[in-house]
Amino acid sequence: MPEDKTNLSEPLKFAYWVPNVSGGLVTSDIEQRTDWGYEYNRELAVLAEDNGFEYALTQVRYTASYGASYQHESTGFSLALLLATQRLKVIAAVHPGLWHPGVLAKFIASADVISGGRAAVNVVSGWFKDEFTNLGEQWLEHDERYRRSEEFIRVLKELWTSDSAEFRGDFYRIHDFDIKPKPEFGPGRPHPEVFQGGNSTAARKLAGRVSDWYFSNGKDFDGFSEQVEEVRGYAAENNHAVRFGLNGFVIARETESEAKAVLREIVEKANVEAVEGFRGAVKQAGKSSSDGKGMWSDSEFKDLVQYNDGFRTGLIGTPEQIAERAIEYKRRGANLLLLGFLHYHEDVAYFGKHVLPVIRELEADAERGAATPEPIGSFS
Repeated sequence: MPEDKTNLSEPLKFAYWVPNVSGGLVTSDIEQRTDWGYEYNRELAVLAEDNGFEYALTQVRYTASYGASYQHESTGFSLALLLATQRLKVIAAVHPGLWHPGVLAKFIASADVISGGRAAVNVVSGWFKDEFTNLGEQWLEHDERYRRSEEFIRVLKELWTSDSAEFRGDFYRIHDFDIKPKPEFGPGRPHPEVFQGGNSTAARKLAGRVSDWYFSNGKDFDGFSEQVEEVRGYAAENNHAVRFGLNGFVIARETESEAKAVLREIVEKANVEAVEGFRGAVKQAGKSSSDGKGMWSDSEFKDLVQYNDGFRTGLIGTPEQIAERAIEYKRRGANLLLLGFLHYHEDVAYFGKHVLPVIRELEADAERGAATPEPIGSFS
């Protein structure tokens, strides 16, 4: 696909998955020097913003599932991290159906004002049926969940930008409603940023109509390019601008063999029962889409050990190898890489010291007109 010249002129952004859920970012019995508690995460947030991370994404789980026995609620945890940092933007993952958009709009507006314009949301249409049904909430058919998410996002934006909000849809109705304070307003930021993931056609069309950012699960180069091209097509049809984030799991070591040895150990020590349980849940979610293209529909066991297919992005090797792959993803449309790590404190610091400078050097070379290095071969 053709290069996005505008994208290439902007520095690649970085986000990290907040480990506010126990069990780390891989469903494995390998040692993970990562903790789900607040003190660990407060220190991590400061460390991350000092090592080149602009965003953090707080996970949403409401009940024990698939190796995650304990969970901190995403919006409250996000506000705590905003208060602990100076520059970091924190994205709270939320579920339509478990939140009313008017209540969430009010919470995020307050968090945004308190933090000086650093709050954001990731709208999760839902894959874990038990989180809804065990709370007595209706579990909608796949594409209906995305229809509800579109209304949810439209209501958020209407409430954040209008002094007399009006909306009439199939799921939500708002009449002459005003929230004050409004979120922070600035150049290029009319409201808090709205992120959204998914892989199905319904998810891609949603991004092309209303979302500010589209998150992709881990993908190889061609898989990511295919998603970007299709979402851009839907966005063009709707005269809408959307940016792209890509999930990846980073294992950066001095040698490629060291990094791949860590990956092998993670997979060999996978918690098989937890991975298979997760696999069963997400397979039904992915295949329930109208076209069978939902998230995880083609994921293998080893992919699901990192539960957002992060290994498939191939950010595993030396700092130079990882940097070259990151630049190739940027060339193919990525504005942001959403990263997970095994030992967060150590690995985030290593990324900031050893990987990020190489990425910035490659970006500077591209700005000066130097040829972009040939990408490392397909990861395996």
